[in-house]
Amino acid sequence: MSDLLEAVRAGAGPADLLACELPTRFRAAHTLKDEVGIFDGETDKDVRRSIHVGEVEMPEPAPDEAVVAVMAAAINFNTIWSAIFEPIPTFAFLEKLGRTGPWGARHDQPWHVLGSDAAGVVVRVGSGVRNYAVGDRVVIHAGVIDDQEPASQEDGVSSHALAWGYENNFGAFGEFTVVKANQLIRKPAHLTWEEAASNTLCAGTAYRMLVGAHGARMKQGDVVLVWGGTGGLGSYAVQLVKNGGGVPVAVVSSEEKADLVRRQGCEHVINRSELELGDEGLRHPKAWRRLGERIRSLTGEDPHIVFEYLGAETFGASVYVARRGGKIVTCGSSTGYRHEYDNRFLWMNIKSIVGSHGFNYLEAVETNRLIGLGMIHPTLSTVYPLEEAGEATRAVQTNQHVGKVGLLVAAEKEGLGIENPALRDRIGEENLTLYRR
Repeated sequence: MSDLLEAVRAGAGPADLLACELPTRFRAAHTLKDEVGIFDGETDKDVRRSIHVGEVEMPEPAPDEAVVAVMAAAINFNTIWSAIFEPIPTFAFLEKLGRTGPWGARHDQPWHVLGSDAAGVVVRVGSGVRNYAVGDRVVIHAGVIDDQEPASQEDGVSSHALAWGYENNFGAFGEFTVVKANQLIRKPAHLTWEEAASNTLCAGTAYRMLVGAHGARMKQGDVVLVWGGTGGLGSYAVQLVKNGGGVPVAVVSSEEKADLVRRQGCEHVINRSELELGDEGLRHPKAWRRLGERIRSLTGEDPHIVFEYLGAETFGASVYVARRGGKIVTCGSSTGYRHEYDNRFLWMNIKSIVGSHGFNYLEAVETNRLIGLGMIHPTLSTVYPLEEAGEATRAVQTNQHVGKVGLLVAAEKEGLGIENPALRDRIGEENLTLYRR
């Protein structure tokens, strides 16, 4: 382990951190370019075969970038896509980025450090960085924006926006990462490293979908159907709906998950295993009607908003159950990208489908503010060491988890990083560690 990482672990101040040399290599969980294609023709594409832990080279930071010692990270579904090399190998993104100039060329490597959620300590800043300094404790959001591209000023339309650790290199699963300064956010002082690292991507995505100006614009009293209410996205969506005065209706797959989301404060829960869906599951119109009836029996009305990210399996049902004039807001398709739905239920009932991708910097900061105030809580359930990054990702790949799955990277053990224990006591361990229990 480098002297710099040891100094970070010891809580060294800025002067001592700057006195340590930046290492030329560091340990990271990564995929390998020469393994693209290893899953061709296979049904079970086990990510434990493609995720490796070993040393990679430290890049030179650009003037608008910071080097962060990563204390903890978290798994997201884009890591699975990277690790199975689908829908396209992410090395194609790195090759494209490499053609943009010398700073982009740093990313085009025969290895790809994964991960899009992290918390850590700033250890270097470029000459153009103004609002952060060495020693700052931060979380990192995944939106990589070229602030010199005019389109980046019009939210969501920049052609050069990238997802950190997915469409570029040096992601969260390394002892160090290099990120844009406008990816940095102050770490909530009451959270541990692993708790702080688990929130930003999923919570920020859910915030944009439900609350932000570019999503469904949820208002007080809105009934919101949340698929996968204890999943990485759904567990934050339920909290945001409830915190914002809405009425969440969570769909889960077992009674254990139903109990968990009820303890999270969600009154209306649907256990899909009890819906008697038949062989075609939720893709059959009879299942749509049965689901709609169950929602009305719980709330007395149809949902104003359907929170969608499962895709092919659920999208037809989502379009059907939304009320007249309602919205289906979607950010992904984890069960398949090709959606089938009956368009009569959309146009004849003037419903809307709202596409939502990631979040902007302000939305990430506003989400983090809610977490810092104790209004939204981490949904971290399990933590693995960096050496077991493949196992951690496999748990998410096979849906053997609830909430978020974390990784300890440079942090020596769980429970470190709390700066404001008094605030933590006021918020309550029972709220902060609900998904751990």
